[in-house]
Amino acid sequence: MPTASRQRVDAMDEAARSAYAAGFDIKAIDRDFLDDPFPFYRLLRERDPVHRMPGGGIFLARWEDLQAVYRDARTYVSEKTAEFGPKFGVGTPLYRHHTTSLVFNDPPLHTRVRRLLAPAFTPRALALLQPRFEAMVDRLLDRAAAQGGMDVVTEYAAALPVEIIGDMLAIPHEERAPLRDWSLAILGALEPMLTPAQHASGNEAVAAFSDFLRRHIRRYRATPPAGFGQVLGLLLAEGSDGDRLSEEELVQNCIFLLNAGHETTTNLIGNGVGLLVAFPDEAERLRREPGLIDSAVEEFLRYESSNQLGNRRVAQATTLAGLALEPGTSITLGIGAANRDPAQFPDPDRLDLGRTPNRHLAFGAGIHACAGMTLARLEGRIAIGKLMQRFPRFAPAGPAKRGGRARFRGYLSYPVAFA
Repeated sequence: MPTASRQRVDAMDEAARSAYAAGFDIKAIDRDFLDDPFPFYRLLRERDPVHRMPGGGIFLARWEDLQAVYRDARTYVSEKTAEFGPKFGVGTPLYRHHTTSLVFNDPPLHTRVRRLLAPAFTPRALALLQPRFEAMVDRLLDRAAAQGGMDVVTEYAAALPVEIIGDMLAIPHEERAPLRDWSLAILGALEPMLTPAQHASGNEAVAAFSDFLRRHIRRYRATPPAGFGQVLGLLLAEGSDGDRLSEEELVQNCIFLLNAGHETTTNLIGNGVGLLVAFPDEAERLRREPGLIDSAVEEFLRYESSNQLGNRRVAQATTLAGLALEPGTSITLGIGAANRDPAQFPDPDRLDLGRTPNRHLAFGAGIHACAGMTLARLEGRIAIGKLMQRFPRFAPAGPAKRGGRARFRGYLSYPVAFA
């Protein structure tokens, strides 16, 4: 069934389409865009792919332009103090967090943290982690079987990454209940349009999570638990050059790990299940050919990327796609738009679980490519693959609820019943 966004764009004449593209502002989007941004992304790609927004920032909608930005980390930087100061208020918990965490920093801090994290995401480390993750999946599916269904998001997709990251940081099971709500509040403050309520809840979440982690780190140092907590141990360790993270860098990057790992994987699993329901022919194809699960996960990531938007700032005068850009210019990377670019993906609005090649940008690229992408793929492959094996036939058991966010695309709830 066509969405309201699709119907709205289809009803536009040529003048209205050009006017929409010319006036587009990511800080002034409406409910139709949040529910289904892809028809609007298509208008931008076709009419104004390197678009200057009313505030002076640039929105990029083409795959090739995003690649150009990702590959040039000297010209297009990730450091966000100039943007987040006015947005959050210098010195607020949100400001401290988002200007200290890995994703919004450049070398040397970015290099230091990434180097410390790298051993936790090697194939060997993930091979040790996989049996634990599979056991979690089986337990949750056993419970779902006894119930005759489940909420794919709250009872499955959101539970899995919280447990894995909780293990990596050695957080006791009985203390993990607030983690998802903290994560949603902190990431919600990254939306292009920040409401006072989002600002307040985000600051409260950072403050509460930071206090929790400081106490937890002191406890860990005093008595390191056996068998898990390897990532926290790596972050606490001194580097080969004698360098180590300060307490503030340590705390904020532990928060970042939970947020990044939780958001990407939760949305990947929830979106994947939603797409299998929306495209029954492709779901049947996966049932017949379970070996397609690897390419299916890549297609879920492309078709409905967990992270729809990225940001960079121009550090030195440059030209992009013929447009002169001054230092300080803010760039919004339309990841969701680029992943539907027909110049890179033939028939981009068709879900094709065997799509090859599939050079999507769901995990970014360049020096800021997601450090945990291999873990996210592993979790998606196991969670969706085992669900399909155990319950080949499932259907919605009530209305699904979207997250209502522009930057992160996913569901808050998606109930299903098993046939």
